Amino acid sequence: MCNVMMQTVTMTPAIKINIGAQARIGRFVVLGEDPAESNGTLAIGDNAVIRSHSVVYRDVTIGKNLRTGHGVLIREGTTIGDNVLIGTETIIDGQTSIGSHVSIQSRVYIPINTKIEDHVFIGPCAVLTNDKYPIRKVYELRGPLLHKGATIGANAVILPDVHIGEGAMVAAGACVTRDVPAWKLAIGCPAEIRDLPEDLKVLNVIS
Repeated sequence: MCNVMMQTVTMTPAIKINIGAQARIGRFVVLGEDPAESNGTLAIGDNAVIRSHSVVYRDVTIGKNLRTGHGVLIREGTTIGDNVLIGTETIIDGQTSIGSHVSIQSRVYIPINTKIEDHVFIGPCAVLTNDKYPIRKVYELRGPLLHKGATIGANAVILPDVHIGEGAMVAAGACVTRDVPAWKLAIGCPAEIRDLPEDLKVLNVIS
């Protein structure tokens, strides 16, 4: 049975909201935000845990076993797979695809039009971007593409439309301005591409 504290959860009536079995929704959570834009739907899979003060917009589909920290924002047009962790105060700004077995730590920023494949790890306070010329030139917003098994270190910055290859690692604090090939290491600011040590050429284990 879904465990929803109705006295403290706002569920927008104009939105069709489907919450899976055994889901636990914390205090002061808003589900189905921004109904004026679309009738829309919100689907949350089985065994979800959405902690207090989080906001999930309309037109969002979430798989089973989601775990969030507190104060998470998930904007419209986002799809999230199974077994995903989203840390406290992380912002997912919409129109984004996130795969399964993904771990996103606290205070990460994920912009519109980003794609994150399965088994990706994103460390705390990492920032992904989608605009090369903010408010200076017309530019089609394109977030990064994080391929299967990529790892992004804490406080790293990934520039727009950059591809982080399968199994690649981005070091903490790196500023990545160009594509990182599969199973390579990006380190420094601006990041240099180096060989990844052999003992790190394994897929992230995210249960």
